[in-house]
Amino acid sequence: MMEIRHLSEAPTGIRPLAPGTGIDAHRHDTHQITYACRGVLSVTTSAGTWVAPANRAIWVPAGTVHEHRAHGDTDLRLVGLPVADNPLRLDRPAVLAVGPLLRELIIAYTAAAVGPDPDDGGAERQRLRAVLLDQLRRSPEQPFHLPTARDPRLAAVCALLHDDPADPRTLAQFGRQAGTSDRTLARLCRSELGMTFPQWRTQLRLHHALLLLADGLAVTTVAHRCGWATASAFIVAFRRALGYTPGRAFTM
Repeated sequence: MMEIRHLSEAPTGIRPLAPGTGIDAHRHDTHQITYACRGVLSVTTSAGTWVAPANRAIWVPAGTVHEHRAHGDTDLRLVGLPVADNPLRLDRPAVLAVGPLLRELIIAYTAAAVGPDPDDGGAERQRLRAVLLDQLRRSPEQPFHLPTARDPRLAAVCALLHDDPADPRTLAQFGRQAGTSDRTLARLCRSELGMTFPQWRTQLRLHHALLLLADGLAVTTVAHRCGWATASAFIVAFRRALGYTPGRAFTM
């Protein structure tokens, strides 16, 4: 059984991560904002996976057992917050939009934490932190969570799609392989995943697409590997979900 590290406080600072590396399962008694200003970061808990490129951050509430993984050369920024500071009023992980001002605030605040005076609690740093919290309160939550199935029948179908997001089979075809009906699987999707099967599959494909783009694959290659018939269809779906085209994903 893997040991889960317990940290009394979530660290604030900078953590460069090479592609494919990460931080193993751990928890801390304080909240944390995790942000990759370069690369793509994923955070996984028992409830699922949250993925964030450079215009998204991930909120990890105190006590949540989670692990980080880097996709592409990742510049990870971590902001620890006391339990009393919960600007989002959330007790679960979430993906947040990161605008230009919040991005610069996170970068400045984390850089100061590893500067020549990392423990400085002076007035300037306090003002910077106050503005950062104000911006977090204004950051809308993004529906970019990939939930984990618990029922073994649905979990088996989800595993097949994780292995091959481009698998075109219908829910009825998956059901026959899993030994159940499409109606049962559809009901499980709504109750366990909180979305329909097509919505979950699209979310999975977008998650995989972000990771492949971070690895430097071409847009057309990513589109086909993730199940889109054409690159143009992929670009439309990607822009609808993330607000920019996949070609701009790592040039922002």
